[in-house]
Amino acid sequence: MNTTTLPQESLPDAEVCELDLGIGGMTCASCVSRVEKALKKQPGVMAATVNLATETARVSLNTADTPDSTEALARLKRAVRDAGYEPRAVEAMDEEVAKGWLGVPRDAWPVILGALLSAPLALPMVGDLAGKHWMLPAWIQFLLATPVQFVLGARFYKAGWHALKALTGNMELLVAIGTTAGWALSTWLWWRADAGEMVHLYYEGSAVVITLVLLGKWLEARAKRQTTEAIRALHALRPENAHLLPDGVRRTELTDVPVDELLPGDVIRVLPGERFAADGTVVAGSTQADESMLTGEAMPVHKTVGDAVTGGSLNGEGAVEVRVRAVGAQSVLSRIIALVQDAQAGKAPVQRMVDQVAAVFVPAVLVIALITLGAWLWQGALLEDALLHAVAVLVIACPCALGLATPAAIMAGTGVAARHGILIKDAQALEIAHRVDTVAFDKTGTLTEGHPRLRRLVAVPGVDERALLQTAAALQAQSAHPLARAVVEAAQEQGIEVSLESATEVQAVAGRGSQGQVQGTVLALGSLRWMAELKVALGHLQAEAEAEQGAGASVSVLASQAPDGGWVPLALLSFGDEPKAGAAQAIAELRERGIRVVMVSGDNQGAATAMALRLGLRPDAGEVIAEVLPGDKASVVRQLKEGGHTVAMVGDGVNDAPALAAADVGMAMSHAQGGSSDVAMHAAGITLMRGDPLLVSAALDISRRTVGKIRQNLFWAFAYNVAGIPLAALGFLSPVVAGAAMALSSVSVLTNALLLKRWRAPQR
Repeated sequence: MNTTTLPQESLPDAEVCELDLGIGGMTCASCVSRVEKALKKQPGVMAATVNLATETARVSLNTADTPDSTEALARLKRAVRDAGYEPRAVEAMDEEVAKGWLGVPRDAWPVILGALLSAPLALPMVGDLAGKHWMLPAWIQFLLATPVQFVLGARFYKAGWHALKALTGNMELLVAIGTTAGWALSTWLWWRADAGEMVHLYYEGSAVVITLVLLGKWLEARAKRQTTEAIRALHALRPENAHLLPDGVRRTELTDVPVDELLPGDVIRVLPGERFAADGTVVAGSTQADESMLTGEAMPVHKTVGDAVTGGSLNGEGAVEVRVRAVGAQSVLSRIIALVQDAQAGKAPVQRMVDQVAAVFVPAVLVIALITLGAWLWQGALLEDALLHAVAVLVIACPCALGLATPAAIMAGTGVAARHGILIKDAQALEIAHRVDTVAFDKTGTLTEGHPRLRRLVAVPGVDERALLQTAAALQAQSAHPLARAVVEAAQEQGIEVSLESATEVQAVAGRGSQGQVQGTVLALGSLRWMAELKVALGHLQAEAEAEQGAGASVSVLASQAPDGGWVPLALLSFGDEPKAGAAQAIAELRERGIRVVMVSGDNQGAATAMALRLGLRPDAGEVIAEVLPGDKASVVRQLKEGGHTVAMVGDGVNDAPALAAADVGMAMSHAQGGSSDVAMHAAGITLMRGDPLLVSAALDISRRTVGKIRQNLFWAFAYNVAGIPLAALGFLSPVVAGAAMALSSVSVLTNALLLKRWRAPQR
């Protein structure tokens, strides 16, 4: 069981506790519907989503109604068991692949035994095609078919009985009724036959159908395990032990400890070829880190003192010492796994329609089977012939493929996306993304490197530029804004000492700049818009500002407050940034797909236009929206959505979170140093694990392909039943052929979904 407690905005006095529960024994969409109904009836349950492909349930509990999570979990397990299924721990769901007798997987033995017992029964059918009559005596047929029917097929009776008690239907009920009818008819014909009389029996039909269904379920299980390979691969990135360095107090020598025992602040040694045991910062040594399993980027990343490393990434040829920054659920790898699991446990909107169809599907099939039986008898057919046609209807109509069509495609799509550095947070984002016709990019850090440099500092006459740079750096030293860092870096490059203590009462003015005191002087450093609001007369700096803006630079002004409360300019600061490699290609690819691209920037119109032209954007076509305050980005997104447009917003910072949430699909882009803003990640439906704009096009492409697979699967699942049921009712399909077709339909749906694993992200 996995537990997560989340605040619920709609319930101010309560919290939502999310429980993940494994469920064994589900086989079709009707099972999903029944388990969900059983869970939703429990006290405190606000929502329950069951996934057939992962065989898990996610339940949201109101902790005000269920303060004891242990008791709540026990109630949920009891509800699952009463519904006829087996509650399990999520971590134990892969135990079924354990090796059994003679090294054969345990879940394969029923198929093997069924095939061995059914083969002698099916062999005479093959002989008939060759003109041979190899009919076995009735008593041998009975001895072979009965264990298949009631021992190997016991699972169908058990699950079918639970469905009847719940006044619902499922695949097992259809199989149990159909095969029992065939077995009972054969036994009746044998019992009433005269001694020595050779009568045609139908034991082979029931036995082969059960064996084929078991084979289909086994193949489904294998395919399901392939769809969860991405999750298992991510779990495998976690090393078991870490080399913990001595701290000089409690530990006096290097100690190997389990990764679970690491604490923030510990220093660990990572040897060449080992995986980093936790997120941290390099404090000694240098190396290359392979982060491909986390970001999808194949090129190793150079790491030296001060650089961040991510737990699970592979260390290169250098031994390094790392100070642990985050462990457990707070680590990047754990959050990646959680995001992928959330997406795979979720239910796409189209799946809810499928579940509604499945809820009435089985009862409808039972009615059709009865009509088939009555119609054939009314036409004068023998009872055994009419019964066989009804059995064929029951067998071929099992809604297995219907229940697997959507979750299998979502699992395969989210899994392959994760391996390429695209984390899809929920199935709804995946389904909506393929409809996106407008992509809005934040400029700084998304389309540009996000590491601007101070190009020029122009001081007013009579003031020393070096002194002004030192003053500006002191004011900006406590800020994490890219322009602030650029000022500090420029000062350090000139050998100017930057002191954190020399500036006091520093405060950030959202979307404008910073204000504070340096050596008793009140200073403001920020945008030209803010300077206009403060009524700063730029004088000759105005011409310099316009020239720099025309060259594509971002311009800020350092001003001081006069004794009369007014403001006077001290210097103009010009900043330059570079477009990211691949940004222009990403924009071109989106445009080729017929998608409108818009750049949203807080820069002045001149600087934004100059950068847009370098990126291949068309300012005259409305593809540049400049001078947008951080708080207004969400309003811009809402304007872009007008007219029914589906908008994706791509951003990387905290100030982008409202716009990401306002978009139909929010995409949070990771910084080069590892990890986008947590706020941005939570607001976005998709997280791009590396700062490559090409991933935007890739995310939309995997969404399109996944939705395409969902549609293909649903079409063939429905078409299979629409075509198969009439054919079976009209007598064109025997129960054996119907059983083979039913098993093949489920396997084909999963195989089609697994084709998504061949998808590759576009490369520069």
